[in-house]
Amino acid sequence: MAFLGILCLLIFATTLAGHFAHRAGIPAVIGEILVGVVLGPAILNWVHLTSMVQTFSDIGVVVLMFIGGLESNLALLRKYLRPAIVVAIIGVVFPVVIMGVASRLFQFSWFESLFIGVIFSATSVSISVEVLKEFKALDTKEGATILGAAVADDIIGVILLSVMISMMGRQSGVSQTNLGVVLLEQLAFFIGVFAVIKWVAPYLMGLSDHLLMAAGPTIVAIIICLAMAWLADLVGLSGAIGAFFAGVAIAQTDYQHVVDVSVEPVGYTMFIPLFFVSVGLNMTFKGFWQALPFIAVMTVLGVLTKLFGCGLGAKLNGFSGHSNYLVGAGMISRGEMALITAQIGFSAHLLSGDYYSDVILVIILVTMIAPFVLKDAIHRAPATPDTPHSVEEN
Repeated sequence: MAFLGILCLLIFATTLAGHFAHRAGIPAVIGEILVGVVLGPAILNWVHLTSMVQTFSDIGVVVLMFIGGLESNLALLRKYLRPAIVVAIIGVVFPVVIMGVASRLFQFSWFESLFIGVIFSATSVSISVEVLKEFKALDTKEGATILGAAVADDIIGVILLSVMISMMGRQSGVSQTNLGVVLLEQLAFFIGVFAVIKWVAPYLMGLSDHLLMAAGPTIVAIIICLAMAWLADLVGLSGAIGAFFAGVAIAQTDYQHVVDVSVEPVGYTMFIPLFFVSVGLNMTFKGFWQALPFIAVMTVLGVLTKLFGCGLGAKLNGFSGHSNYLVGAGMISRGEMALITAQIGFSAHLLSGDYYSDVILVIILVTMIAPFVLKDAIHRAPATPDTPHSVEEN
C-alpha cells in the first residue's frame, strides 16, 4: 500500500511541476524530471526507484511511444527514410569517436573509452517526441527524420554493444551474444512490422468492433502495442521501438482517433509522468566534485556530438539551416537507451564501477538539457501554412 502513497505524491508533484513549467515557458518534461531529482536520492531522498516505480516508468515509455506512432505520418516517415539513415549513421560516429577520444584523455582504457562512446551513440527519442508533441512539431519532415533516425541508431547501438560484449569474451551477468543471430532476429522483427502495418493490425482492429466489451478497439490496440514492445525487447531492441510501430500500424486504420483519445488521458495521468520522474530518480551527487571535470566535458560533448553530427547528416540531405538545427536538437536526448546500455555494459564488465555513476549523471544531464535546445530549435524554425513550425520542402 505504500506504493499508492508514493504514486499519489508523484502524480501530484508532476502535475504542479508541469503546470508551472508551462507558465515559465519551459518544456513540461523538465519539471517532471526535476521532481525526480528533488524527491529522489539526489536531494530529499523521499522516493527511490523501486521495482514498482520502474515498472510504471517502463509502461510510460511504451505508452508515450505508442502515442507518438499514432500521431506520426507514415508517408512522411517513408519519404524521409534515407535522410534519417544518414542522420543516424553520422550521429553515431560523432559520439563514438569524439567522446571515446575524450574519455581516453581522462585516463580510461581504450576499451572503456570506446564503450563510453557507444553508450552515447543511441538517441532516446521518447523525450524528443514529448517536446515535439507539446509544440505541435511531430508531424513535420524534421519530426519524421528524427523518429526514423532514432530507430536506426537504436539498431546500430545494439549492434555495437553486441560486438563489444563479444570482444570481451565474458559472460559476467550477460550471456555472450552471437551477432549474426541478433541481426537475423531484428531483420525478422522488421519484416513482422511490415506485416502488422499492412495486414495484421487492420484485420484485428476490424474484429474489435465485434467484441462484446466496452472500448473493444482500444483494448485490441493496447494488446498489439504490448505484443510489439515485447517482441522488440526480445530481439534486443528497445521496447519503445515496438510500441512506436504499433502506433504507426493503428494509425493506418479507421480507429486511430478512437484509440488516441482513449489512451492519451490514461498515459498522461499516470504512466508517462513516472517515466520522466524515473530519469531524475537515477541522479545522485555522490563524488560529484571529484568527477566534475569529466562530467562537465562529457555533458558538453554529449550535446554537441548529436547536435552537430545529426545536423550535418540533415545538411548532407539538403535540409535548410533551421531544419539542420531542429534535427540535431531532436537527437540529443539519451534517456533510457543510454541508461540500459550503460547497465548492460557494467554487468558485462565493459565499464568500471568507479565511473558508472559519473556516466549515469552525464546521461541524465544531457537528457535534461535536450528539451531546452529542442524548444529553441522549434521556435527558431520558420512557420508555414501547413504546420505551426518548420516543414520547408526540399
